[in-house]
Amino acid sequence: MVKLLLAFAVLGALLYWSFQDWRRAVKTVFFILVIDGALRKWFLPQFSEPIYFLKDFVLLGAYIRYFLYPKADDYFPIRNNFITILIITASGWCFFQAFNPYLGSPLVGVLGIKSYLFYIPLIWMVPRLFRTEEELYIFLRNHLFLLVPVGILGIVQFFSPIHSPINQYIPGRNEPIATFGFAGSVNVRITGTFSYLNSYQGYLSACFGLLMPLVSFPKSLRWQLIVYLEVFLISLNSFMTGSRTPVIVAVLFCIGYFGIRLIRRPELILAWAVRVLPFGIIAASAMLIAFRQVIEAFWLRVSSNEDLGGRIASGFIGPFDLMEHTGFDGFGVGATHAGSISLRSALGVPLPFPLPVEIEPEMGRVALELGPIGFVLWYGMRVAIIVGLLVIFFRLKRPFLRDLALAGALIQTVMFINQMVFHNSFGLYYWLYTSFLYALPWLERVENWRSHNEWLQQQEEFHEHWSDAPDG
Repeated sequence: MVKLLLAFAVLGALLYWSFQDWRRAVKTVFFILVIDGALRKWFLPQFSEPIYFLKDFVLLGAYIRYFLYPKADDYFPIRNNFITILIITASGWCFFQAFNPYLGSPLVGVLGIKSYLFYIPLIWMVPRLFRTEEELYIFLRNHLFLLVPVGILGIVQFFSPIHSPINQYIPGRNEPIATFGFAGSVNVRITGTFSYLNSYQGYLSACFGLLMPLVSFPKSLRWQLIVYLEVFLISLNSFMTGSRTPVIVAVLFCIGYFGIRLIRRPELILAWAVRVLPFGIIAASAMLIAFRQVIEAFWLRVSSNEDLGGRIASGFIGPFDLMEHTGFDGFGVGATHAGSISLRSALGVPLPFPLPVEIEPEMGRVALELGPIGFVLWYGMRVAIIVGLLVIFFRLKRPFLRDLALAGALIQTVMFINQMVFHNSFGLYYWLYTSFLYALPWLERVENWRSHNEWLQQQEEFHEHWSDAPDG
């Protein structure tokens, strides 16, 4: 009880701290996302549950400051457009499902609301989070720099014994350490600083999408080398997870990203390819020589599993097979959430109506929770967001902003059937990508306005110079 009170006192202090400066708080949330697993596993395992909600408390303080006590020049108006209407409609259905009697208690619905909707306000905050394109670049550059220590840690984990403390999950959960699974395997499937393997996979995929636009952004030689190192580490760590998801996501993303850029500006992409060719040769050589064991372990695991096509098909088809069980309105948000079990035991919440089936893919879980109407609203919203990002990509003129819009559309497309609602790390990045719908056009207008003002100032200085010059 004392530990619980102490934890909530600390969280309350963080809430106040984040209220003081919402921009600082939002940027800090992305740092906490990367380190909270390390805190839960190694440094403060006794406070594992409060730390799980740490970033959410910090973000809550930022929400209160931004939406309830805004400054006039900070507030970004909510646009009345088709995507906004879809987001609000889908959110309204989620709130309706939070009171579904099948849940047993609305408290479980609150947990579900947090999973579905808590990060949505970011899409209206991010346009004011960065005042210039350079600020956005610096934030992404600094955040992605965390890939270096996290990636190095992943390498250490892969070559460490299975029962080494560096490879443990959250103490007290009694979950076996995942290995590559074939006979004689002694290598773990790495988790980095994250609590579990699934969280790390989502982080790697989300960061890969953000990293690609930085590769071609003009920068100093030092930062160019750092970005190349990050690409190498994120690729190597993806293999070390033993999961097909981050590798397939990276391959499909690159095909779409560079394919579209090649069609639009072939001369630029070919010149860029020539510049990065030496890095590609060095990275491939390092993979095949220094980390050959990693590639072999990954290939053995992938080749021993032949269920990829079935899993992808079940992700799309499975939800429609569930509609005979859901009826009109489903079983309520939070019905399939793993945390609902802990919530019920801690608060004595009544037992829910038993689910007719147990299902793992997220699309099926969403279909069970929201029912057919909510399923169409939720995934219709997600499709509209992808289309909106593609429209933004074709409209923008500034290369870095345009590349970010393309990255957002592609990462959301290739991870469409993967977890987002029930994913502790990718869910936050998903809504960051979605915020590009509003942030990127706004930043382009800001940069155009600044360029226009600089041109006017130059013209004024030119006329002043010639008006002061002596005749003749």
